[in-house]
Amino acid sequence: MKKNLYTADASAVGGRSGHVRSASGTIDLDMSVPEGLGGKKGATNPEELFAAGYASCFQQALLVIAQKAGDQLDNDTSVKCSVTLFQEGEAYGLSAILDVDLKKFDEAKTIDMVRQAHKICPYSVGTSGNIEVELRVQGKAVPVEAEENIGVAEEK
Repeated sequence: MKKNLYTADASAVGGRSGHVRSASGTIDLDMSVPEGLGGKKGATNPEELFAAGYASCFQQALLVIAQKAGDQLDNDTSVKCSVTLFQEGEAYGLSAILDVDLKKFDEAKTIDMVRQAHKICPYSVGTSGNIEVELRVQGKAVPVEAEENIGVAEEK
């Protein structure tokens, strides 16, 4: 049964060259096209915000998986999320790479935890089948079965 836990509200004006603000006021940022595409320096863009949110959410999913297993993550555990904006014909899309370093766990345990986190992370669930997501452990692609992680990129 679905149970709503939290709703975030934010508004944008001016599109990629505008401004975003959350209802709480915590986020209050100028936006720009990415600097490499001619945008201004010192402003963020939707891809950076998405990458930050996905990395944070995935890290929390890893914390939940560790806690359920009676483990504790190292304080220096990191999740890096790279989000790519691409154009395909007339349409635009996103792809993401999640690169996880759990520090104290061996590679096999880390891969297992990453796979489990990918199944429960709200960003992973929400993007499943919609954007290409590649899972990595310390820079190495995680081998996956297609049915296990719908939407996860094949190693290229």
